[in-house]
Amino acid sequence: MTDTSPGKGTESSDLLGPVLVVGGAGYIGSHTVRALEARGLSVVVLDNYSTGHPEAVSAPVVRASLADRQALADAFAEWKPRSVMHFAARCYVGESVTDPSTYYRENVINAWNLLEAMRDADCQELVFSSTCATYGVPVAIPLTEDNPQVPINPYGRTKLHMEHMMEDYSNAYGLRYAALRYFNAAGASPVGDLGEHHDPETHLIPLVLQVALGQRDEIAVFGEDYPTPDGTCVRDYIHIVDLADAHLRALSRLQDGAQTLACNLGTGQGYSVREVIDAARRVTGHAIPERIAPRRPGDPPELVSGGTRAFDLLGWKPQHSELEDILTDAWRFHQAHPRGYSD
Repeated sequence: MTDTSPGKGTESSDLLGPVLVVGGAGYIGSHTVRALEARGLSVVVLDNYSTGHPEAVSAPVVRASLADRQALADAFAEWKPRSVMHFAARCYVGESVTDPSTYYRENVINAWNLLEAMRDADCQELVFSSTCATYGVPVAIPLTEDNPQVPINPYGRTKLHMEHMMEDYSNAYGLRYAALRYFNAAGASPVGDLGEHHDPETHLIPLVLQVALGQRDEIAVFGEDYPTPDGTCVRDYIHIVDLADAHLRALSRLQDGAQTLACNLGTGQGYSVREVIDAARRVTGHAIPERIAPRRPGDPPELVSGGTRAFDLLGWKPQHSELEDILTDAWRFHQAHPRGYSD
């Protein structure tokens, strides 16, 4: 059953470590590690660097995969984490459609390995990086937590499998968990030293900024015939700093005794692909040519968060929700790191 009692903030005294951050060298994980360290928490990262970057992490790192159950057991025995945050997963909708095997291995089987390691170590607090893709095509916009979870692609299905596993482990073994279903993570640290760097890159904002940097000739717009105001997909973009803050608040709720909670993380404001491109033109001062491409399989027309559950449970509301603010921070990172962390 989802916790619906009032939320609270996350002062440093609310949080206890050590915290094991799985996938902590990745985009969202590294920003969350920084937020944990800023609160004075003892943090250890477990990451195999398959998509993460050693340059993004200052905390101690156990270099290992969730597929390695012995390495997991050793990490729990050595570091004795009180709580776990889980970010390690494949996260591309299109790739999940063409290669579902990888997604079920990485997002389901490896996640089960983590749950088993936690159970063996009697570690009972888990904050999980879920996604609005578990809902599939929304029955209404804005999309609230009451929307049926009927994912339309393997990425969303594998994330929902993990939510079901956590629920079953909670009922049987006492696991206490938070499932945070967020929308489109975007932006970068305000000082520009942490940001989004994927290889290959498939996310709209970094791709648009690569065009502004002259690294791409144009940005592809995948479909212009969706039932949206300008025919392009609409998404809810959440600043990475706000996202990290929500994870700390969820951890505080679990450490304060909450049994389970699940909520959306979004701004409640949707922007179309064309609106993002136009905003990037204003922020960067570059033309950013575009071309129309076919729709991508598995893309819902519109995904925008709704409801008040994140505020009710966590006391959380986004502080950096303006699209141009998100793009400005992202642009600062990409200008300083035009080839990502290799710079």
